[in-house]
Amino acid sequence: MKKNIILALFFIISFDVFSQESESPNIILMIGDGMGLTQITSGMYSNNNKTALEDFKYIGLSKTHSHDNLVTDSAAAGTAMSSGKKTQNKVLGLDHMGNPLKSILSICQDKGYSTALIATSNILHATPAAFFANIDYRYNYEPIADQMTKSGINYFVGGGEQYFNSRKDKRNIINEMTENGYEFVYNISDYEKNKSNYIGFFTAKDEPYYSYKGVNYSYREDEPVEDFKGRESYLARSTEATLKKLKELGNPFFIMIEGSQIDWGGHDNDQEYMISQFLEFNETIKVVLEFAKKDKNTVVVVTADHETGGAAIVRGDLSSSTIKNRFATPNHTASMVPVFSFGPNAHLFKGIYENTEIFNKLLSIVEK
Repeated sequence: MKKNIILALFFIISFDVFSQESESPNIILMIGDGMGLTQITSGMYSNNNKTALEDFKYIGLSKTHSHDNLVTDSAAAGTAMSSGKKTQNKVLGLDHMGNPLKSILSICQDKGYSTALIATSNILHATPAAFFANIDYRYNYEPIADQMTKSGINYFVGGGEQYFNSRKDKRNIINEMTENGYEFVYNISDYEKNKSNYIGFFTAKDEPYYSYKGVNYSYREDEPVEDFKGRESYLARSTEATLKKLKELGNPFFIMIEGSQIDWGGHDNDQEYMISQFLEFNETIKVVLEFAKKDKNTVVVVTADHETGGAAIVRGDLSSSTIKNRFATPNHTASMVPVFSFGPNAHLFKGIYENTEIFNKLLSIVEK
């Protein structure tokens, strides 16, 4: 009798383990735009010498060059990570010969996954757009918005409302998407409460520029103040809400979450801006790790498309969590960037490899 009970327990445990391993895993890809090791280290020292990235057991390095340039832009890097091919700078979702590529998001959809995109830029910006668009020029936002209508993405969060409803062709894509089942919201509370399976949450008419210590950050000084008052931190809260929504849909899911404005702080050579954006991203990593640890069948990959600014830490004080950065350039650099991984098959992301391998490694997990 005792032997039979032990055997029964063995089969129950074995079946449970097999079930977990056989279920398609959720995939959470987090991209800190412009986030090199110095951005991470600066944020860590500014945060009592702590970062959520310390919870990751596996770390690799990614080579970021594009097909035509040692120094990539976000479009080429986003395409490499989303679709597994090097392409020219400024190109989205096309290989270097102009052939359209299928992204990991689209492949996941074909396999029954729910999908989502979150960015602290406009949602049509290079990194998020690399996961659904095929176009030869990253700044053609209106055609990219048109492709968004056909993407089938369940949830998206970011700026760019004007490219949907204030267009040169006079179309109102928001109305068109509403007719096809989408609902649109304009603040985080409404997003959290909305129960639709398809939601667009617009955080700004164009770019959701950041407000930090009373300073509103913007590339262009001539933008109307009423449209760009600056935003407060929303990445962690919208990520938590989106993960809850995706879980409730009952399917495995793919989500890409971008901390877009780490890059913008690097371009501005503004260490406070850059660090504030990393710390917002760091809080979001905490939310994601909490979900993944509880779920036990979620792969988390945190990386960057490139480093921005050639940042260095030249002095500081650990006791007061203060540092001083210097920058080599207002542009991107060709430095390798780190890749942190957690969850099932996280060991695949160890080592040094081309950024295209991020797609290949994710694909191998999806196809297991």
